[in-house]
Amino acid sequence: MVLLENDSFLTELTRLFQKCRTSGSVAITLKKYDGRTKPVPRKGHPENYEPADNKCLLRASDGKKKISTVISTKEVIKFQMAYSNLLRAHMDGLKKKDKKSKGKKTKATQ
Repeated sequence: MVLLENDSFLTELTRLFQKCRTSGSVAITLKKYDGRTKPVPRKGHPENYEPADNKCLLRASDGKKKISTVISTKEVIKFQMAYSNLLRAHMDGLKKKDKKSKGKKTKATQ
């Protein structure tokens, strides 16, 4: 897993989307990140760890290549705007869902 800066993460994510345009998929996960690199001990004396500020860990993978970035609270608005524009630009290949008419559903339930 490669930890990148926010701007370089967005450019690599763009490359992942372009690479998987015709076939394949990109999995993106987002979770709260407190800055720990070691797991919390189960028993014994637990460490009292207080994070300085809240952060988000964003990961993306196409099955072969994995990239990630950490977003601090100061950079969230800027990153979110750039990230949403990137998603809008590359989410045009989605298939529309078939809508079923309501008339057929009401007859079936009666």
